[in-house]
Amino acid sequence: MTLDTIRRICLALPDATEDLKWGQDLAFSVGGKMFCVVNTEPPHQLSFKCTPEGFAELIERPGLRPAPYLARAMWVQKVELGEQLGAALELGELERLIRQSYELVRVKLPKRTRSPKTRASAGRRSRAAPARARRRGR
Repeated sequence: MTLDTIRRICLALPDATEDLKWGQDLAFSVGGKMFCVVNTEPPHQLSFKCTPEGFAELIERPGLRPAPYLARAMWVQKVELGEQLGAALELGELERLIRQSYELVRVKLPKRTRSPKTRASAGRRSRAAPARARRRGR
């Protein structure tokens, strides 16, 4: 697994941006909120957000641990990326987990900060609008 592979996965998501933070960490964000961070210096640790259930399961695996400073927000860290992922995560599973991290962050964004592209992919409709229309007699 290389840094370019992580960049390709993250930047393929709608409205994802990258930014260098803290001098050596490449942070991928949506709406200004991080969903994945990779250390650009070897051994290239990778951190991402996950569900509480996923967090409990993932930190039991060798090579994965609670992410420093972010564990309380359910972030895990892959301790070392190399050319091979090894037993901790396979490429397909890592792509799924990064996509899930992106979605966990994106759905918490205020609607006004979501682009039309990401709003359309949310698949949720507001129930307030029809209720308002009924009150007005429409």
